[in-house]
Amino acid sequence: MGIDQEFDLIVIGSGPGGYVAAIRASQLKMKVALIEKERLGGVCLNWGCIPSKALLKSAELFQEMKTAGEFGIQVSGLEADFSKVVQRSREVADVNSKGVEFLMKKNKVEVIFGKAEFLNSTSISVKDASGTELRQVSAKKIIIATGARTRALPNLKPDGKHILGYREAIVREKKPESALVIGAGAIGMEFAYVWNSFGSKVSIVEYADRIIPLEDTDSSKAVAFDYKKMGIELLTGAMVTKVEVTDKGIRAQVKSNKDASLKTIEKEVALLAAGVEPNTEGLNLEKLGLKLTDRGFIEIDHRTYQTSIASIYAIGDVAGPPMLAHKASLEAINCVENLSGHANPAINMSLIPKATYCQPQIASVGLSEEEAKAKGYTVQVGKFPFQASGKARAIGHTSGFVKVIVDAKYGELLGTHIVGHDATEMIAEATLAQRLESVPELILKTSHAHPTLSEAFMEAVASAKGEAIHI
Repeated sequence: MGIDQEFDLIVIGSGPGGYVAAIRASQLKMKVALIEKERLGGVCLNWGCIPSKALLKSAELFQEMKTAGEFGIQVSGLEADFSKVVQRSREVADVNSKGVEFLMKKNKVEVIFGKAEFLNSTSISVKDASGTELRQVSAKKIIIATGARTRALPNLKPDGKHILGYREAIVREKKPESALVIGAGAIGMEFAYVWNSFGSKVSIVEYADRIIPLEDTDSSKAVAFDYKKMGIELLTGAMVTKVEVTDKGIRAQVKSNKDASLKTIEKEVALLAAGVEPNTEGLNLEKLGLKLTDRGFIEIDHRTYQTSIASIYAIGDVAGPPMLAHKASLEAINCVENLSGHANPAINMSLIPKATYCQPQIASVGLSEEEAKAKGYTVQVGKFPFQASGKARAIGHTSGFVKVIVDAKYGELLGTHIVGHDATEMIAEATLAQRLESVPELILKTSHAHPTLSEAFMEAVASAKGEAIHI
């Protein structure tokens, strides 16, 4: 079988990096093919970002209804049908996947379903699940956007029943009576919140000395306080050394990093949420001699996204952290524009916001207080608790705060950290402020609608400058 069609650009993978790259390339008048081995939208739309937010909304709603009495509303006979919760989540994912299908047609992107394998630096063989070749296509430029998957730990791999990755967990219609969550990053924290909200007994084990270790220390402390109030067991500074499958579920051995003491935990299921690894296998990259980093990600020029082979580019999770859908989408646009001759500077990764959608939500952009000090900045720190917010009190969500880090010398906003209700919606203002190199004086002279949660950002900036009004 020979080459049956030539394109200007082939994109491998249809997640938030791949499908965005395909659309932007089409807008720039390229003839584009998008190769996808499963469902359009990739992990994010089908098994990650979107369906997990549907689960989280159900969990949040269930929890709020339990406290409806505080708002003068009496609710009796409250119960949850977890299978329907998951079914709604799948319906949301299906609609979004179909939305990407519509966008491909609208933008005249040719979608080719199958598994991509490089024949050479400009040619791709597309095969079905059995390995039978369906067709061969070629392009002047090829973008790899194949994403990442749950990272298996030594002697601990998902089996789909007792030991779960996020893909198995997101579609599991039976609520576990108890769960061990291994890893306290975004995935682990979100599943722990969902399961706990519906009555599961949850324990989280985190190797670092605090949960959500990539966030500011104050954020970690605040969320840890709330999780403990919910009844979630937090075992930080510890590692799971062994997991056995039993008649009742799993039995795990947890070892303290501090004193090597051991603790045995028995649960119905374990969730592996200790990071991800890139999807590079099966592409025939070794035949091409494409360079990988020591962690297995594809090595790229972080301005152009070009790999060690001139015609091949890589974006998103497969090209390395941070593993965020919105980072992949921004890289997609920059990559396509660059290879089209529209030069873009390298992305400032410190301006990529982070968001975790448990309750309270966690969001941040820029440097943490610890990072700023380590870089030699003299900082002014401002903090505004939601307990002091009229809007937060009115809606019954007073947990958390907004914290800002300001460079004392030049007044530059270095970082913003938010814990609380709708924190992930609020972080955009701080991200834009930092992107535009705004200074506290401009933020304080910008009128914020009252009453809103977003006023807390302005109040935190005022606190950093010693001008706080409401605290």
